[in-house]
Amino acid sequence: MPFLATALDRVKPSATIAVTDKARELKAAGRNVIGLGSGEPDFDTPANIKLAAIHAVEAGKTKYTAVDGIPELKEAIIAKFQRENGLTYKPNQIIVGTGGKQVLYNALMATINPGDEVIIPAPYWVSYPEMVALAGGESVPVVCTAEHGFKLQPAALEAAITPKTKWIILNSPSNPTGAAYSRAELKALTDVLVKHPHVWVMTDDMYEHLVYDDFKFTTPAQIEPSLIDRTLTVNGVSKAYCMTGWRIGYAGGPSPLIKAMATIQSQSTSNPCSIAQWAAVEALNGPQDFIPANNKVFKERRDLVVAMLNQATGIDCPRPEGAFYVYPSCAGTIGKTTPGGKKLETDQDFVTELLEAEGVAVVQGSAFGLGPAFRISYATKTSDLEEACKRIQRFCGNLR
Repeated sequence: MPFLATALDRVKPSATIAVTDKARELKAAGRNVIGLGSGEPDFDTPANIKLAAIHAVEAGKTKYTAVDGIPELKEAIIAKFQRENGLTYKPNQIIVGTGGKQVLYNALMATINPGDEVIIPAPYWVSYPEMVALAGGESVPVVCTAEHGFKLQPAALEAAITPKTKWIILNSPSNPTGAAYSRAELKALTDVLVKHPHVWVMTDDMYEHLVYDDFKFTTPAQIEPSLIDRTLTVNGVSKAYCMTGWRIGYAGGPSPLIKAMATIQSQSTSNPCSIAQWAAVEALNGPQDFIPANNKVFKERRDLVVAMLNQATGIDCPRPEGAFYVYPSCAGTIGKTTPGGKKLETDQDFVTELLEAEGVAVVQGSAFGLGPAFRISYATKTSDLEEACKRIQRFCGNLR
């Protein structure tokens, strides 16, 4: 009898974490490696947020809290949803978790039965299908091509819905593509969802504030209020507030779902870190002026990376609306051969040989459900991005 659970047979390790770990190992071994695999801002957590955490420690706010979050953070989240999204929630409709990933996982674990289907537009964040699999459900990827801006089309959504559909997961701006849905594009999707009352909507809005070129963010429950009773709106402080290591995510949704998610959390991790919760209160209630300042730098980096990658032979890099990723196609390199004699047959080959030859770590598009492509995170210092793009240009130029 095998010792490990058969559920592990359904799950693959995170490709993004694997790339980051590999880059770290090579650096430790003395290689000059530029890691562009991690979706983590290089900016420090703002001083006022760090100070709030220090004050929480000094005040002895280091004990267990309510499983689903302290009242003060729930109130800050309620105010945020009302202020920024026009969504009204009560405290029993809010949950705080150890990062957005736990919130998503709790929701799936609390709702998925064997055979339930979850529609996931592809390219997708690598964890979505794996979490569905762990919960015992079936992922239904729907390919969204570059020609459609990597965005789900209403007809494709309609075609993917079956009587077994439990959820659709929408992520805007997107990890890995940076694609963001306009209000009109979301309205076209919510018009479809209104016709299918058995389908619930999970929106991952983690990159909400990271948008460029006057793009206006909206979320499905904001656009179609009739969906709010079957929508879980997920967000967190990791990306816009530069608090990845603090591990605070949250969501608003119908109270029966929130209660079920809290039950799951109560028997797994219990409450999120008390100190991080108090820091998140300050993040949501405090000054927000650093966000546009950071976004200005992100936009400059995006424009630099897009321009330089489009000068690389065989690479086609669309310009995204948000987040801090680009998702270039490397189709023009497939079938070519490296100077060392390796023929590139897949995007996995491309990223492997790029790392070996030039010391640039990126993530293959096939890990996100659509290749041949690769994802670059431009949440790193500009000089490293410029050097990495020069190396990619050189690598592509040397292919024959």
